[in-house]
Amino acid sequence: MTPTTQPLQERRGLAADRHGPSLRTWLTTVLVVLALMVVGTGALGATLLSRTTTAGNRLVDGILPAQRDALRLETALLDQETGIRGYLLADEPALLEPYERGLANEATAAQRLSTVLEGDARVRGDLAAVQEAARAWRQEFAVPAIASVEDGGPRPSLQTGKDRFDEVRRRIAAQQAHLDRIQAEARTTFGEARTQRDRILLAIVAAFLLAGAALAVLLHIGVLRPLALVRTASRRVANGAFDEQIPLRGPAELRDLAAAVEAMRHRTVAELNESRRNAERLDRTAAELDAQAVELRRSNAELEQFAYVASHDLQEPLRKVASFCQLLEKRYGDQLDARGTQYIAFAVDGAKRMQVLINDLLAFSRVGRIQDARETVALDGPLDRALRNLAAAVEESDAQITRPERLPDVVGDPTLLTMLWQNLLGNAVKFRSPDRTARVEVAVADEPAADPGFAAFSVTDNGIGVPAEFAEKVFVIFQRLHGRETYGGTGIGLALCKKIVEHAGGQIRIDTAHQEGTRIVFTLPVAPDAGAVPDPVLTEGTPS
Repeated sequence: MTPTTQPLQERRGLAADRHGPSLRTWLTTVLVVLALMVVGTGALGATLLSRTTTAGNRLVDGILPAQRDALRLETALLDQETGIRGYLLADEPALLEPYERGLANEATAAQRLSTVLEGDARVRGDLAAVQEAARAWRQEFAVPAIASVEDGGPRPSLQTGKDRFDEVRRRIAAQQAHLDRIQAEARTTFGEARTQRDRILLAIVAAFLLAGAALAVLLHIGVLRPLALVRTASRRVANGAFDEQIPLRGPAELRDLAAAVEAMRHRTVAELNESRRNAERLDRTAAELDAQAVELRRSNAELEQFAYVASHDLQEPLRKVASFCQLLEKRYGDQLDARGTQYIAFAVDGAKRMQVLINDLLAFSRVGRIQDARETVALDGPLDRALRNLAAAVEESDAQITRPERLPDVVGDPTLLTMLWQNLLGNAVKFRSPDRTARVEVAVADEPAADPGFAAFSVTDNGIGVPAEFAEKVFVIFQRLHGRETYGGTGIGLALCKKIVEHAGGQIRIDTAHQEGTRIVFTLPVAPDAGAVPDPVLTEGTPS
């Protein structure tokens, strides 16, 4: 324990003993009280809401529909009485239509009325009384009246029917009066529940406002005021007054915080002194790095110039060696035996291969340095140029090349993209199988692992293929899987393709899941307005 922190911890312990309960204790008590208030008021509010909802539902879903259905029942019975009276007076069968319609409406209204208030025995009793009176009227007057008209017998008196139907009216009036009383009682109950709910809710809001005010006062006294003292002292320290003491005030938690800030102040002073010493060392290191960067740029410029000069200076002696060896063969060819002619051929071939190797190395070194255009390129253009450059090899091998009618626009260097297509298609034609016609397919691939903003392309052939264990090795410069006697080349082609693709930000790989031949998949950044790709078409022999 350091001498600085020990007195702070002793002061913190004394302050805790002096100030009693901590802020956590007070806040826990307040939160418990608030939780009890929330639970209690929630339960009370749920009870009141349930009561109000029940009263409202009974009024809206029960009593009002019952009154409406009672009115429909009354209308249906009146239609029956009107139809019978008209039929007796005019002896027209068409006048019975209200009577028949009233029978159907009566049944419907009675069914609905018995359903909406099925728990009320008084409503059921009133409904039964109305139905009984209506049944008695029909049996004692309506049915005999219809039969007398149809049989041509003596017709009953209309006054008799009216007297019978007055009983139905009386029962209907009693039913409606009863429903009106039920509605008035329900409205009174609903109003009392709503008034009680509003009063209790106002009391709950007032209680919460008081609790919030008490909590705000507690937070101000116990937290905000001591915290303001710590904040003021901390700002003075932040402004450079590192000798400013952090006051220990308030509950135990804030005193702990102030003690931690005080310890941090001492640590900051020590670290500041150390950082000043480190800054001086970093300034010296930065000056040394700047000098090294200048030297590195100069060295790179000299190296680039050396590579350019060396490539040309090396090719000139090689051209002379090849030319003079060919002149020797031309002038003294009839004097040389077969071995001498073979030696001259070896020398010429070696010089030519060295020239090709130097040119390939020069092209490989220039990727990303000399050729580094970043422009929107219609990928069909580099592909067309590559196919024109490979026209002789394609025609000689009678290869079939399949390509899309249109490739998407990408961002890159047109020359590098031409070199990419030329090397990939050239390898596909070169490493063809002797047992079948060479077929090469250029396509826009579906690559789930491609980064956003990149399009995937594939070059697939039916050649000799690449074993899975060499899928990475073929992209290493000068790595060959076959001898020069079998397949020519310098072993730089796929390494150059890898460097071009990765310089553009993409990836290139051999699809080891493809069995018949080789399938190379690579990605390139797509131009923002690149369009869709049409279906591929087949090009036989020399590309168009």
